Order: sequence, then C-alpha cells, then structure tokens
Amino acid sequence: MDTQQIKQRFGIIGTSPVLDRAIDIASQVALTDLSVLITGESGVGKEVMPQIIHQLSARKHNKYIAVNCGAIPEGTIDSELFGHEKGAFTGAHDSRKGYFEVADGGTIFLDEVAELPVQTQVRLLRVLETGEFIKVGSSKVMKTDVRIVTATNVNIPEAIRKGKFREDLFYRLNTVPIHLPALRERKEDIHLLFRKFAADFANKYRMPAVKLAPEAIGLLENYRWKGNIRQLKNVAEQVSVIESTRDVSAEILLKYLPEDNNQNLPTVYKGEESADLSERDILYKVLFDLKGDVTELKNIVVGLMQKNGGDVSDAANNPAIMQSVQRLYENKEQQPMEEPQVYKPQILPKEEQVTQKVEVVEESLSLADKEKEMIIKALQKYSGKRKKAAEELGISERTLYRKIKEYDINS
Repeated sequence: MDTQQIKQRFGIIGTSPVLDRAIDIASQVALTDLSVLITGESGVGKEVMPQIIHQLSARKHNKYIAVNCGAIPEGTIDSELFGHEKGAFTGAHDSRKGYFEVADGGTIFLDEVAELPVQTQVRLLRVLETGEFIKVGSSKVMKTDVRIVTATNVNIPEAIRKGKFREDLFYRLNTVPIHLPALRERKEDIHLLFRKFAADFANKYRMPAVKLAPEAIGLLENYRWKGNIRQLKNVAEQVSVIESTRDVSAEILLKYLPEDNNQNLPTVYKGEESADLSERDILYKVLFDLKGDVTELKNIVVGLMQKNGGDVSDAANNPAIMQSVQRLYENKEQQPMEEPQVYKPQILPKEEQVTQKVEVVEESLSLADKEKEMIIKALQKYSGKRKKAAEELGISERTLYRKIKEYDINS
C-alpha cells in the first residue's frame, strides 16, 4: 500500500514531504514488531500513526488498545496496565485483567508515555525486555505478546536530565522514532485542512461551506497554530457556525485567531527569563538598545568636539573618533571606555576659522510613534502590500492588521 492509499484509508490530508516521510516510516515498521516512539506537539495527530502501524501489521485481527497515560491517576495506573488480584488494595473486590493481558497478541498504544510514574516505567521496561509482568497483589509472573507503540509531546531527553524518565526505557521505546511536524511547518497543508473542516461542518450543520479570501488564506498560513490541527478545526467550526456570510475576509478571520505572542522575531535568548517575551516587549527592547547606542555615540562626538574647539571636519579620518566608536561596539560591556586621544586640528588663519555650534535635537521618546512610523514606511516601500510589509517588519500579517487598525493608518 503506497502513501496516497494510506492517506485515503485513514483520512489523512496533506502533501507535506515531512508528513509523507512519517507515513512511509510507519508503513515500513508495521511489518515488524519493533517498538515505536511518536513525537510531536499536542494536536498534530499522533494518534493516527499507531492505527496505521496496527492495521498494516500481522496483528490487525487482534486487539488494539489506546491508553492515555496522563488521564489515569498515579495510584491506579499499575492496576489498569497490568491488572490486580482480589484484595490487592482497598476496593479491589475482584481480580481484574490489565491492558497487557487483554491485548495479548495485539497492539497497545501508550499516549503521553512521559507522564508515567517512575515505578510504572520499571514495570514497562520489564515487559519490553522479557514480555513478563506481575499483577498488583500477585507473585505470579505472567507472559504477554504485545506490540508497544508510544507517543509524547514532551522533550524526553530533558525529562531524563530532570530524573523524570528512565534513560534505559527511552532507548527501548525509541527503537524506531517517528516525528510528526507542527502545522506551521506544513504551510502548504493549512488551507487544504481548513477547506476539509469547513466542508465537514457545512454537512453537519446543513449550510453552505465558508470560503476564504486570498488575504485570509495568507493570514491563515502565517499564523503559528500553537494548538496545531486541533486548533485549526476549532477555528473552522467557529467561523462556519457564527458568521452569516460565507465569504470570509482577513478582517473577519482575525476575530477568531487568539493573540499570538510567539512571533518569529529576531532576539537573543538568555534562558527562561526571555522565553515569554511578547512581540511588543521585544520591539521595545530593540528600540531602547538602539536609542542607547545612538545617544552614547552622540556623546562621544560632542565630547570630542568640545575638546577640539568645535572642529569635526574630516571626522572619518580622526583616529580618536574612530577608536571611540570601535570601543563602543566591541567593549562597552566588558570595560569602561578609555579617555579619547586629543586630536590637534590644523590651525587656520583667524578669518577662515568657522565656529560650529552643537545643536541638540530633541527626539520623540514615544515608542508608539516610532512603531507607527516604521509601519508607514514599510507600507509605502511596498505600495501598500501588507504581506510584503509584514515580512519586512518581521511580524505576522495578523499583527500588522491589528497595528494598522490600532494606529488608524490609511494603507
């Protein structure tokens, strides 16, 4: 069965090469009994991969059980997975089979496997290595033959460093890794998925399907989608049900996209303290740093002019100025600036001397004014084309729309 047939059978939509690669790996590993670890952000559709693996394997006629490890309380997870004997704990009035016993000969999908308690991880490792387990409250060793597929949206190497996940278990689970890309990494698939969801909701609620204007499509594709496919489906349903018009513009779509504080803006990451910086915070920081550099540079030049009688002609060849400027950018954090060398200007006849005055221009300190000015310049540069202007400014189209409305800019 090729990739396109698998997509049709399991209802997978998309043409992304990264997605096709994940499906191809799943179909190949299905023919074996190797353990598979599926990684990816929440909402990317990790639950489809174990179904592909099970249905294309020799175990397809046996049980397939999906377990959400994060939804089961820590005190009962061992009983759920491995079963228990009567009287093993308070409330255990009868013996019970666990998932590993029920799914013997089939496949178990452990979703959010990183949420398992450490003690349960030890039990799971024994199943992977020997196929053996012991029920809670029993001393009898039981055997099981199951295919284990796991998934997580947690950075497991980081969890290992924090002592929350066993390293030996990770290597056993990660025999074949499959990574599902985030929706923002599959931009070519976003509109396809939206159209599919819109058509589904049109059938469900018996109404015409909504259609996106070209600018709305661009807005959709450049949004970060933290909730991935799940969030996109939610937005498609809201727009389909709430909006009376079936032609959705960018302005209409904007109302259904939550504020995105994780734009792709250039910034220097300095640990966890910078992880939650908003776009506005980053812009303010850049502007303040720039203003500080300009002010310091201006002070250097003014100081040299005062020392040299106001003569700053041929400043580019002035070694004192150039050395001071170089120190500003190379050593301003490492060491204080050295006293600039005194420059001896050429003495001109008195009648040819020109007295220059230092004029201090008051600059606007309003960051909003600066931001508005930058947006206007970008729009003028690209003749009002908002997509190009947004790329020039390093922000998303959605944020640009909001800024234009906020500052009442006529574009």
